Amino acid sequence: MQQISDNISSAIREIFGTGKALIGMIHCPPFPGAPRYRGAAMDTIYDACMRDAEALVEGGMHGLMVENHGDIPFSKPEDIGPETAAFMSVVTDRIARATGVPLGVNVLANAPIPAFAIAMAGGAKFIRVNQWANAYVANEGFMEGRAAEAMRYRSMLRAEHIKVFADSHVKHGAHAITADRTIGELTRDLAFFDADAVIATGQRTGNSATIEEIEEIGQATHLPLLVGSGVTNDNVVEILKRTSGVIVASSLKVGGVWWNPVEPARVKAFVEAARPALEA
Repeated sequence: MQQISDNISSAIREIFGTGKALIGMIHCPPFPGAPRYRGAAMDTIYDACMRDAEALVEGGMHGLMVENHGDIPFSKPEDIGPETAAFMSVVTDRIARATGVPLGVNVLANAPIPAFAIAMAGGAKFIRVNQWANAYVANEGFMEGRAAEAMRYRSMLRAEHIKVFADSHVKHGAHAITADRTIGELTRDLAFFDADAVIATGQRTGNSATIEEIEEIGQATHLPLLVGSGVTNDNVVEILKRTSGVIVASSLKVGGVWWNPVEPARVKAFVEAARPALEA
């Protein structure tokens, strides 16, 4: 494996204190300003996020990620209003204080600058960025990698302690623009632009990356690798054999669908299913 950056990342162990991390996703309900917001009181929104967070942590997850998934259809980065960062900062801070586990932030769609601001304000340890380098055609339209401006913004905040988890071959889009380059080459670009960890995904929310794709991405990078979609009780051991962690959402929800609340029994069963790989 060719090392393409001097960033020798051990982000998973640094953040979670373990070699393999189980990260639960907080899909926030729609915030004011989003098309699906219907006037719910802010405490109602915050309480829903807190219930999911508590269920995930009590079930044994090592960390959490806060995401504005209720704001669908998502805006492009330049169209995201300051209200999104404000509301997500409150959610992140409340969860951080209540649970004490490491948190990440993902602002959809592909908005690392507000994510860094939220992480700094709310005490999160990392952000997720769906398109860190290169470009693709997403549901929201043409989406460019934003590493250069985001890393300058992180420096301005003196937030170098906040790590970047970047998707490789991100879901919900077409990659025809970069079709002349392999997934391995695209993955190496993430390290070249100073990401701290790489995330493999499937084609859409709840859809898993194949074992073949996970192995292809893993062989292309010296960075820690996670799988960020489609992880279930049935595949978590095989995935963790090849990665440093998983980010889990849909399979831990009532009925296995992303918009429902977290189901505590599902979390406990998932953690138990993952235990052989965690203890190996």
